[in-house]
Amino acid sequence: MIAILFLVMPETLLLDLAGPAEVFRLANQQLAARGRPPAFGLRFISAQSEASTSIGLQLANLEPLPTALPPGAWVVLLGRPGLRETLPTLQRNGWLGARHWLTSVVAPALAQPTELPHRLLTVCVGTLLAADAGLLGRRQVTTHHEHLETLARLAPQAQVCANRVFVVDGPVWSSAGITAGIDLALHCVSDVCGDAVAAAVAETMVVFQRRGADDPQRSPLLGGRNHLHPAVHRVQNAVCEQPGADWDVPALAAVAHVTPRHLARLFKNHAGVSPRDYVERIRSGLAEQAIARGLPTSQAVEIAGFCTDRQWRRAQARRRAATAA
Repeated sequence: MIAILFLVMPETLLLDLAGPAEVFRLANQQLAARGRPPAFGLRFISAQSEASTSIGLQLANLEPLPTALPPGAWVVLLGRPGLRETLPTLQRNGWLGARHWLTSVVAPALAQPTELPHRLLTVCVGTLLAADAGLLGRRQVTTHHEHLETLARLAPQAQVCANRVFVVDGPVWSSAGITAGIDLALHCVSDVCGDAVAAAVAETMVVFQRRGADDPQRSPLLGGRNHLHPAVHRVQNAVCEQPGADWDVPALAAVAHVTPRHLARLFKNHAGVSPRDYVERIRSGLAEQAIARGLPTSQAVEIAGFCTDRQWRRAQARRRAATAA
């Protein structure tokens, strides 16, 4: 189980903390429903046992800053209502203490090659704290658009990326802030638990417009999910979890608890495709991903649920014809 350490400082933006934390909690819930063990253990650490958040809510029983990270732990640096640049204020709000801990404990852990590598996740101003602690180097990173210039000044060697929801570069995963922290956490869940679990978490959180580091390269499992209809989502979840099942229209309708004709209407209205086309799109997308990872075509199409290479090629031809039309 991956230990996720949220570094809580005074004035931490509550949504930057609660949003990603809920993503990881719900991922564990989805894994349990599938008979799988939890993947994430949430811990909340701070230089003090209590801290106030951006909305005045007081957080208590925070763990002290550890002197060493658990194997393969992730450290999450959160946003706050702005960067305090004068030394007295920094001293008062815990910035300098957090920076010292990051430099002395987290930096060596990130640099150490291990079987279970550590990861640094940053939300909004959290990227500035990582920069001030010297953790970014020459990596590509991002932050909230209001702080891009400050980030470039604090990390002059880093490649600061504007207009990005989040950026992944090695062990450093940075995000633009606030709701982008949820997008980043969903991407982490997808990386560890698979797209089906991440899609189910997004459905529970009603964030079907999941955004990626590069939107044109979205997972095929996310297509056609910008809706709120529970029956259609049940079918989509079932297909994503078992793409190789015998998904004829009656079987899909049984999952939705509606008639085949009504299911066709629901898919057209809410997903923009027919149920059969949806299944084919999922299988084609999964096959393309597997081939991109280096698997032989025959193995990739079998994993994706196609019976033969020929069936996959026919599906590809239909997709190209539909795009051209």
